[in-house]
Amino acid sequence: MCWAGRMMLGTFCILLVLVHAAAACDFGPFPYRATGIVCRMTKPAALLLNRETAQVIQAAFRNAKFPNITGERSMRLLGRVAYGLTNIQVNDLSIERSEAGLQEDNAVHIAIKNVTAVFKGTLTYGYAGAWFLQLFHSVDFEIESSIDLQLSIQLRCQKEQVVPDASDCYLTFHKLTLHLQGDKQPGWLKQLFTDFISFTLKLVLKREVCKEINAVSRTLTNFILDLAANFVQDKDIIVDISLASDPVIKASYIESHHKGLVLYRNNSSVLSDSVFSPLLLTESRMLYFWFSEHSLSSLASAAFLDGRLVLNLTGEKLQELFEMEDTEVQRKAVQMVFQGASYNDSVAKVWSLTQPQISLQPEGTVVRSLVAVEVSILPAGEEPLVALYVEKEIMVIIQATYEEKKLILQPVDSSVEIKAFKCTSDPSGKDPSIQSFLQNMILVAGIPEVTSSIASALTSLMNSKRLDLFEIINPEIITRKGYVIVQLDFGFPSHLLLDFLEKSL
Repeated sequence: MCWAGRMMLGTFCILLVLVHAAAACDFGPFPYRATGIVCRMTKPAALLLNRETAQVIQAAFRNAKFPNITGERSMRLLGRVAYGLTNIQVNDLSIERSEAGLQEDNAVHIAIKNVTAVFKGTLTYGYAGAWFLQLFHSVDFEIESSIDLQLSIQLRCQKEQVVPDASDCYLTFHKLTLHLQGDKQPGWLKQLFTDFISFTLKLVLKREVCKEINAVSRTLTNFILDLAANFVQDKDIIVDISLASDPVIKASYIESHHKGLVLYRNNSSVLSDSVFSPLLLTESRMLYFWFSEHSLSSLASAAFLDGRLVLNLTGEKLQELFEMEDTEVQRKAVQMVFQGASYNDSVAKVWSLTQPQISLQPEGTVVRSLVAVEVSILPAGEEPLVALYVEKEIMVIIQATYEEKKLILQPVDSSVEIKAFKCTSDPSGKDPSIQSFLQNMILVAGIPEVTSSIASALTSLMNSKRLDLFEIINPEIITRKGYVIVQLDFGFPSHLLLDFLEKSL
């Protein structure tokens, strides 16, 4: 469970950085005391994500609701001329390029260069001549435009959650050309409307497009945060991802700090003395996530309380364990335990009797627990017969990797001490050979089988949260005393953007 938490929370970091934002709140004089999880996105990742923002910007333009534009003007001889532009829509939108930059302790700046768009609609105009002659006309129009867009996404915090503010938004028009239907109207009419409509039109386009971009950025943030919250929740086990301290924007990275507390059935873990320091993370990879020992240990405890640390082995798996070696001692042990029953008519149950104790060290994750193994024979039509029961203290050091979209848990060192032993065919326990065989079997085959089964189950759990859709490049899991760092490069998870565009716009 601890390694599931590591990878699931790490994926949360990938989700979170897509919003290009952090927050500023008052957390007191000890900013990292309650920090259980940290996400750092370096500038190369920000630049990669920026290349994919074109679809969001395009969606913002297309989704903007442009109001009707009306006005009037007095003209000599023609009298008062009134006009209205209605049904304004965007067509043929394209973006030449975009650029992103990080401004230390301030904001994320995004420059969208040369947005070309054609605005279409209907122009209605009328005038009263000197002899009170009223004439009204309607023609379709197109407006060709070329625009630069400047965004400065500021940092905001509301109720310990990230809220981006993209209201600092500017549009610069390089081109704004009005074409009336077929260009058949008199030249003076086109010149008239081009001159005194263009200024008003620029203001309306700026207001509506910037308003929509700000709304889309907040909608995208909520979408990503909801996705992240769902990712770090499984039934009654929830990880608190609210902010623990002020996130920061530096010239080379964005970093956010989260509580990482584990909630289980309204009970929460408590972290008040985190060992996090920004100096623990570097800037050579695109993404980093830092996890405290407390957060991972709390996940393991919640898994234990929820009854998840149980494994049943039958059939071929059971046979592989008990026939890992072909010796006289092995054959004798099998006969004493199974009493002639087949592996298909037997089941071995392995479960943790106590909450696992998790300790992060440079050599790996150290797990200590009191574990029980019970082998039962299942006679047809009869009650199960407990043939063997063993309690043992286990210490195992595990190293984790993530390769080919699979979590791999590799035990590198372990020890077993049998605390209780009961075998129905040897009630006195005088035959030491079976205990020796079982202890060796647990060390050589049992622990690797359990860790492999847990890794497989956790991979399935994480993939059910769509982790397998991410392009995670060369991930490294580095354990240190009291914390673990996961660092990686990544390809843009375009499926998230597509989901967002399909569901939200």
